[in-house]
Amino acid sequence: CRNLLDRDTFSKSDPICVLYTQAIGNKEWREFGRTEVIDNTLNPDFVRKFIMDYFFEERENLRFDFYDVDSKSPNLSKHDFLGQMFCTLGEIVGSQGSRLEKSIVGIPGKKCGTVIVTAEELGCCRDSVLMQFCANKLDKKDFFGKSDPFLVFLRSNEDGSFTICHKTEVVKNTLNPVWQAFKISVRALCNGDYDRTIKVEVYDWDRDGSHDFIGEFTTSYRELSRGQSQFNVYEVINPKKKGKKKKYVNSGTVTLLSFLIETEVSFLDYIKGGTQINFTVAIDFTASNGNPSQPTSLHYMNPYQLNAYGMALKAVGEIIQDYDSDKMFPALGFGARLPPDGRVSHEFALNGNPQNPYCHGIDGVMEAYYRSLKSVQLYGPTNFAPVINHVARYAASVKDGSQYFVLLIITDGVISDMAQTKESIVNASKLPMSIIIVGVGPAEFDAMEELDGDVVRISSRGKFAERDIVQFVPFRDYIDRSGNHVLSMARLAKDVLAEIPEQFLSYMRVRGIKPLPAPPPYTPPIHVLQTQI
Repeated sequence: CRNLLDRDTFSKSDPICVLYTQAIGNKEWREFGRTEVIDNTLNPDFVRKFIMDYFFEERENLRFDFYDVDSKSPNLSKHDFLGQMFCTLGEIVGSQGSRLEKSIVGIPGKKCGTVIVTAEELGCCRDSVLMQFCANKLDKKDFFGKSDPFLVFLRSNEDGSFTICHKTEVVKNTLNPVWQAFKISVRALCNGDYDRTIKVEVYDWDRDGSHDFIGEFTTSYRELSRGQSQFNVYEVINPKKKGKKKKYVNSGTVTLLSFLIETEVSFLDYIKGGTQINFTVAIDFTASNGNPSQPTSLHYMNPYQLNAYGMALKAVGEIIQDYDSDKMFPALGFGARLPPDGRVSHEFALNGNPQNPYCHGIDGVMEAYYRSLKSVQLYGPTNFAPVINHVARYAASVKDGSQYFVLLIITDGVISDMAQTKESIVNASKLPMSIIIVGVGPAEFDAMEELDGDVVRISSRGKFAERDIVQFVPFRDYIDRSGNHVLSMARLAKDVLAEIPEQFLSYMRVRGIKPLPAPPPYTPPIHVLQTQI
């Protein structure tokens, strides 16, 4: 924190930070943890970290409360309140360099200072290794030919036992085999512990499964990571032979030919490196939705609660907006007749400005949606291709991994331009974009299930989509009978957004785009050394 309120008469405040998380259903705040207390400072740099689970598809509300600690009591009401800050976990993660700076509020008429929160993904060993081995002068085990050798890798467990983690292929009829390179995760190889023993056994393959043991050696990840060198030539020892024969040297040698570390990058690595997620909304204004002034209409403008379109838009938009720095969202409509001349449009700006269809924040999108309902005439048909192509034009212009586009289409159903839509989706599958379709109302959504390539990959004129980019859900599956929409909308958002990080990564992988390095971490200005309790 910087410039906290001073609540102590003779010295400076002794601040502590308390973190609360919010339950989705009843909105109740629960204490998650506390930092240490730092004595006598208004600019504390807290050391204690909070470790939380992060899900892109969930909105995790956070509250940071600050107190000036006056006694040993754990009861917070016994200490002076210094203010609080509200944010979401997505907001921290989605900020430049995953570093969020926000004002502390909560004490009327007073400036309470600022808080800086940084988030860091715990790597917990996402590396994998590509290794290749060869062997020389292995013992001859077969009566007629030479041996047919293969290697078995085992990692040691805490209790001293061994677990098999990899077998190479068999190289036939040679005492000097060269095995193919293989890839294995560091977790599988040594459980992320670089000094743990790795045992390698060498066998001669036999058709009947009674493979003959040639010998073994031990190593560790740390030794292997030195790469091809004199340290990575291993004597293959058969303990039985060694015990019997005085002159026994070894049963051959195994040499490491190459060792390459590959770090599996995550969705957050890209977000941290500055990749922005651009969110576009397209809303179905076809006549089958019903007259917006009637309570039976899916577009009914109920003064007391959101309609299905509003609910779906808010549920998905409020999560995605954390990953878009300017919070300006293009909002489009399709299937309506526009004033003044009544021409039918399949991609019109909800704010009435075709040159600049951007709305500020999800609230701005909602406002433009309600305004459009009052001015346009619901019509038809239901064409998706124009809005998909609209977003695809933008996505096609930035293929360097700096931006990714998510289009949310909310519709009441039966699609009129299936062939064109399939073609648009197949073309868009090569671009940095994903499409979410939420179906509202009672219609049959069979066609939508076909667009969602989970079961069968979508194709158009014999061309298959390069990757699955469509996620469809029917809104009616989420309507809570009890009327508690908060929980059901959180579930809806979770289901439609859960596939986005994987779709995002599949685009980056296919294109060979690596995340940019994160900006340098924030280093606080040097203060006089402070003692900590």
